[in-house]
Amino acid sequence: QVELVESGGGLVRPGGSLRLSCAASVSISGTAVMGWYRRAPGKERELVATVTSGGIRNYGDSVRGRFTISRDNAKNTVEMQMNSLKPEDTAVYYCHLRRRIPHLADFWGQGTQVTVAS
Repeated sequence: QVELVESGGGLVRPGGSLRLSCAASVSISGTAVMGWYRRAPGKERELVATVTSGGIRNYGDSVRGRFTISRDNAKNTVEMQMNSLKPEDTAVYYCHLRRRIPHLADFWGQGTQVTVAS
């Protein structure tokens, strides 16, 4: 099946930057939507950012203006640049792939830890 592998997480100071990457085991050059979600301790998983095959981006309210998602269809990867990080950004970040053809299906990576602390 589809395998998604995240990397780039780690410890960063408030106000710092981090870049996450996700490598897919299948082609993402079609109509699949790629994205990032996160789960903070004691909270439900929430949308961070998504990007369609056409380059349309969507961001959660809490990260808009600070995070930028992008995709490289040739490399089957999706990245997310995170700037001006805050302690409340601390969470496990999960890569996500959604495709509708032949049927609606969702795939998730194992997650990468991001910790923002001084």
